[in-house]
Amino acid sequence: MNILHPLCLLRLPLCLLALFVLSGCVSPMALNRAVIAYDEAVTDAGSQQLLINIVRAHHRQPIHFTGVSNIAATFNFQANAGAMPALGGLAGATMMPVFGGSVSENPTISIVPIEGEEFTKRLLTPFPQSKLTLLLRQRFDVDLLLRMMAQEVRLQHSEQQGAYRNSPLDRPGYTMFRRVVLHLSAIQDQNQLYAEPLPLVSTWTIPASSIATEGFQALQKEFAVLYNQQDNTYTLRKHVPGPILITNYDPNTLSAEERAQLNDLVADLNASDVAFDIRPDSYGGEWPMRGVFRLRSFHSILGFLGKALGEEPGFHVEKDPRTPPILGNENPDLTMELVVSESPLPKADLSIRRNDRYYAVNTTGPLARWNRDAFQLLHLLFQMTITEMPRTGVPSITIAK
Repeated sequence: MNILHPLCLLRLPLCLLALFVLSGCVSPMALNRAVIAYDEAVTDAGSQQLLINIVRAHHRQPIHFTGVSNIAATFNFQANAGAMPALGGLAGATMMPVFGGSVSENPTISIVPIEGEEFTKRLLTPFPQSKLTLLLRQRFDVDLLLRMMAQEVRLQHSEQQGAYRNSPLDRPGYTMFRRVVLHLSAIQDQNQLYAEPLPLVSTWTIPASSIATEGFQALQKEFAVLYNQQDNTYTLRKHVPGPILITNYDPNTLSAEERAQLNDLVADLNASDVAFDIRPDSYGGEWPMRGVFRLRSFHSILGFLGKALGEEPGFHVEKDPRTPPILGNENPDLTMELVVSESPLPKADLSIRRNDRYYAVNTTGPLARWNRDAFQLLHLLFQMTITEMPRTGVPSITIAK
């Protein structure tokens, strides 16, 4: 008869306890690994789709996106323990504990096409001015933002009136567009560029007899109220944000008359138009200008980047002589440079294969940071375009033991 050695009897409970503790520690480790792995997989898939759709736009093929709406991963942990005679020594005198375990993973991933009338409208609708200013406040280069997001610039200066397209096929228009955004970039480099709502004051006059005591108290919470004894009326004033304006001065320093004049100039603009006013008495005023940028849709952005692979490549544009120095002389020829190769691109951050060719964002050389920022901007603009995807249940990662 085999008899457990007394020392083994003491070790066996400790080993079993260690086994259960170890299984409890493995669960969070598996969770961390799963979350990171799935996050990387979804992010890489989204980035590759952006590249694929740029190539599709280049070949004039339909643009289409697919997204992951739900990830449910179930982990099953199994543990077992036992004892067996020790190798060597007296047979039956010593028993050694044996324990083991296994881990299995059963992921369920729900993939849905991003399509439909609502998404198509968002894909084709030009970006509103609020999206541009939101990104400007994240310290994106105004040159990069406008080169990617703007369809054209319309100058209202007496010497340069007209519309200038952001299209390399229109060489004179493209040259002027690039010089305008380079000028704004030089002002931004010195932290002298403002992109704020034009502060306005709205005024109303109402008869005093039409306001009860309770109503008067409510008005004072919302408006500045001034009583006019001569005609027995109240004048109500309220500060309201006007349209977004890009300037080389603080709009709050303007007089009420100047604000009203600017508001008259931009009052009829669309939601996708961004006005700018560069004055001679502030930094960058050597080239005073006034005008409007007309933003484009995400679909147009993909088409613009796709055309750069073929019939509309960008070209070098030197800044205007009146433009101040640009930080680091940063002035890339292309809004976002893509590398095309017939062989794999091992040094690329991310690449895709399409039509027997490999495509990747150029992340080598002196313009690597610019191109990475451009691709990050493209990803953010896509996130601003899509709607929330339908969920097939609550997303979850379940661990069973």
